[in-house]
Amino acid sequence: MNGKLGQQGRDCSYPGTSVVVVEPPSPATSPDSNDSSTPELEKAGLLNKTKIAEGGRKLRKNWNPSWVVLVGNSLVFFKDPKSQTPSSWKPGNSRPESSVDLRGAVVQWTNDLSSKKNVFKVRHTPAGRDVPQTTVVLFVYYFIDILRYFISPCILGKSNVSILVSLRERESCSSGLSVKKTFSRPLERKFIPRSASNVENSERKRVRSRLKKFILKRPPLQNLQEKGLIKDQVFGCHLEMLCEREKNNVPRFVRLCTEAVERRGLETDGIYRVSGNLAVIQKLRFLVNHEKLNLEQSEWEDIHVITGALKLFFRELPEPLVPYGFFTDILETVKMSDYLDKVDRLKSLVLSMPPPNQDTMRFMFSHLKRVMEHSDSNRMSTQNIGIVFGPTLMRPERDNVNMAINMVYQNQAVELILNEFDRIFRPSNFTSL
Repeated sequence: MNGKLGQQGRDCSYPGTSVVVVEPPSPATSPDSNDSSTPELEKAGLLNKTKIAEGGRKLRKNWNPSWVVLVGNSLVFFKDPKSQTPSSWKPGNSRPESSVDLRGAVVQWTNDLSSKKNVFKVRHTPAGRDVPQTTVVLFVYYFIDILRYFISPCILGKSNVSILVSLRERESCSSGLSVKKTFSRPLERKFIPRSASNVENSERKRVRSRLKKFILKRPPLQNLQEKGLIKDQVFGCHLEMLCEREKNNVPRFVRLCTEAVERRGLETDGIYRVSGNLAVIQKLRFLVNHEKLNLEQSEWEDIHVITGALKLFFRELPEPLVPYGFFTDILETVKMSDYLDKVDRLKSLVLSMPPPNQDTMRFMFSHLKRVMEHSDSNRMSTQNIGIVFGPTLMRPERDNVNMAINMVYQNQAVELILNEFDRIFRPSNFTSL
């Protein structure tokens, strides 16, 4: 039988199996027994079943849902589960679709009869016959244990009431059990419900296993990037990779921002020093990563939003504009006492940087010089620009106890580059921008 049990209840004895646990009905007269009580309804559930043989003749498999009731010595199949609720069940309540007498029956797991999971087979041979008359293939974990448990006493002709007397009687009956054993665990242990936490752990393991298989099947990120399905973002992208992708040694976003500032912000008081609206800056950051940007639109009229986004771009570079390997050398250069040697040394360091870093530094400091030329109106002197851009354009790979002292030298390095821009950034030393 293949399928899921009815939804009226859930038994946690086995993972992924919903079953209906039914209380015994009140006593009533049974037409099939001389006893004064109706046979107890032991288990009921909605399963899928198919007959594969009947009367010694093979049948074509035809899986159909069926309401299965285990009662007394029989496994009874109904089409309508509603009429067989625990409170109303009686032998004559509705006509069963079919039934299997469990006396002399054999129940066993089977994997060769169906590709479905958790399939077991019930074979019934009437007394005095050698050929099995009915073979029903079923699906569910818990039912097979119940069936095995009840078949042995059925062979001995005992009622199902006496089955529950004691564990000792159960074991004494096992000598006549005509069932192929497939489990080495004690039968009693299978009836112990598992806790909800165990069920949750089992579900987590199942989900984890499926996620692992899904992740392992995913193509590598590099392959997706090569096919153009995934593109690196502008913010947070390595400078060299961004410039290579844009086929220019100065990122397009840097050009857009500086051009907007020079058109309408050079004389703005506190340019680059005053913070813009952080929410609007984040919106601008998002749009840059996903679509073409037009900074002339009205929503970007606040120039401090544009300058704030430009500073954020440099701060989010995985490696700053001044590469980590140059940080210590530049700070040591700034500490030199001889001014001319200091400038020559700084120029040598800049020329040894990768081309995207060189050209972007030249472009940015050229822009900052134009900002500084309007210091009378915007109050952005060389010192103020150094304070803003010192920690923005260069930083150590790891923070240390000298961070405050280093920041002073970072600011001085920016001031020195601005003051000696023409000497450090000679046009012959750089590619055309």
